[in-house]
Amino acid sequence: MKLVISIVQDEDAPKLVDRLMKEGFGVTKLASTGGFLRAGNTTLLIGVEKAKVDYVIEIISDLCQTRTQLTTSPAPTTWSSGVYMPYPVEVQVGGATIFVLDVDQFQKV
Repeated sequence: MKLVISIVQDEDAPKLVDRLMKEGFGVTKLASTGGFLRAGNTTLLIGVEKAKVDYVIEIISDLCQTRTQLTTSPAPTTWSSGVYMPYPVEVQVGGATIFVLDVDQFQKV
């Protein structure tokens, strides 16, 4: 048994959860926040048999594509004496960060 932890952008999460559930995978959805853009993310916990891990990763890859987006530059984290002027920055968003962990024991009670 494996635990797939996938961090995806909020807008990709609903279609990914729907697809995983249609394929018969159990999914737990957690709200999370990204560090750089401080934007909403969704962290999915997916329990998977070892033989199906690659299939789950394929589903995630198909539905969570990276794309570019314009955003304003993040505010400095430390206070400075100057004036902060935000400027547009093109960043990549979307995609997924995936971790696969071994599960020593699984119980559903």
